Amino acid sequence: MSEPTAPLRIEPWDELNRELVAQAHPASWQNPTARDRYNLVVVGGGTAGLVSAAGAAGLGARVALIEMHRMGGDCLNFGCVPSKALLRAARSVKDATSGAELGAPVAEGPGDFSRAMERMRRLRAGISHHDSAARFRDLGVDVFLGRARFVAADAVEVAGQRLEYKRAVIATGARALVPPIPGVKEVGVLTNETIFELTELPESLLVIGGGPIGCELAQAFAR
Repeated sequence: MSEPTAPLRIEPWDELNRELVAQAHPASWQNPTARDRYNLVVVGGGTAGLVSAAGAAGLGARVALIEMHRMGGDCLNFGCVPSKALLRAARSVKDATSGAELGAPVAEGPGDFSRAMERMRRLRAGISHHDSAARFRDLGVDVFLGRARFVAADAVEVAGQRLEYKRAVIATGARALVPPIPGVKEVGVLTNETIFELTELPESLLVIGGGPIGCELAQAFAR
């Protein structure tokens, strides 16, 4: 398998992350030949895009799905799956170190962050086939890996092919934003797209943002 380039490559580049990328954006993937006209073109292979594409294909529609990054979107790669795996590990550590309140034996010493992150990568890789390009191809969806560009009211281009459609769904989601705080570039920051690449527990962590992701990460790392 050829080595993927950023942003497809994920650190640490171990067998687990290799498996994730092999499912979510395989280097050997061959885009299909575009059909005459699609009932639906879906741009974005995250949760919303995958559900839209699979649902329409299941009803007999002619569907194309376009993804430029990794299939599965935030949920598989940066959100639901890795965050819940980390939260579960953090809860276990918290329970083990505060068991006296429940009359249970109390564990001593910190948890093993490296092993917790390895478990997260293993779980993520293990379920990645559910969101894979191959699976959605087998569901009857024409999967195109590449950047979409709308060229007409009823047409989009991807990887040198023109796809014409009756309807389109734009489900591209959002990307992490680093706020314009003075000095932030000098100290370096992590986002929800990079924090799950850590293999060592930071000595300290400042979380900016009190939304769901910020609260989950703050709780997990504090425990």
